[in-house]
Amino acid sequence: MLDRITVVGAGNVGATAAQGLARRELARVVVLVDVVEGVPQGKGLDQWESAPIEGFDTRVIGTNGYDETAGSDIVIITAGIARKPGMSREDLLKTNAGIVRDVSEHVKRSSPDAIVIVVSNPLDVMAYVAKETTGFPRERVIGMAGVLDTARYRSFIAQELDVSVEDIQALVLGGHGDTMVPLASYASVSGIPLTQLLAKDRIDALVERARTGGAEIVGLLKTGSAYYAPAAATVQMAEAMARDKKRVLPCSAWLEGEYGMRGLFLGVPCKLGRRGLEGVLEVELTADEKAALERSADAVRETMGLLG
Repeated sequence: MLDRITVVGAGNVGATAAQGLARRELARVVVLVDVVEGVPQGKGLDQWESAPIEGFDTRVIGTNGYDETAGSDIVIITAGIARKPGMSREDLLKTNAGIVRDVSEHVKRSSPDAIVIVVSNPLDVMAYVAKETTGFPRERVIGMAGVLDTARYRSFIAQELDVSVEDIQALVLGGHGDTMVPLASYASVSGIPLTQLLAKDRIDALVERARTGGAEIVGLLKTGSAYYAPAAATVQMAEAMARDKKRVLPCSAWLEGEYGMRGLFLGVPCKLGRRGLEGVLEVELTADEKAALERSADAVRETMGLLG
């Protein structure tokens, strides 16, 4: 068990993630931070009052500052404005970049040894902002992207085949957005290649739905965006680190030559352990998949360029 995990942003994603962390007792204390007075305190107290029922002893506290976060082992950044109907992730860029810079400055001062998990959108570029601002090595700044995207892909495959999600293995690479690259060649059901179970047109439809999964939920909610699955994905990453599980999960990592790319965050298979990012696994791609990954990287670079 870690001593302290901080979640910055007490909105739907942050608050749901905080409770997920507490339920798994990944740290002695979970600190929920938000600029809105009373909100993190109220949500933290509410979650702590659920502890006798849920059966966890992790203390959840809320605050508007960073004193209580000092020495955090993991900091999860969810702060930022929410995506609205008709708004692309790129539309969020400038506002959220300012928010993430401010949060990252506080993290650098209060928890200089922390591992940072970035959830704010547009995710790959916000991870870049956090890394540049904190000056932390790439091992300690990781974006939550592929875990969520892969979960959506797996859920759609399970629904299509009417089988358990536990038996679905899949992999989604690339930027966290419409250019993500769900790999049909690495999807399987209990080891059986997906291509043996579904026709190409059905697989293509599932791939497309995975790409637009976030926008589908935004369209249905109309006044908000997804938070249950993003929070669950974030907690899975934190658990892999807190328990030193050496999980291989698709995350947004700073590339230094892997897949022939460098100087950007992009979704790739990552080994996560107590030191954060402990390795990037390179898998063989078909020509089409490699081209799609290049296009996704170009989209991330284009958005990075808008930062100036």
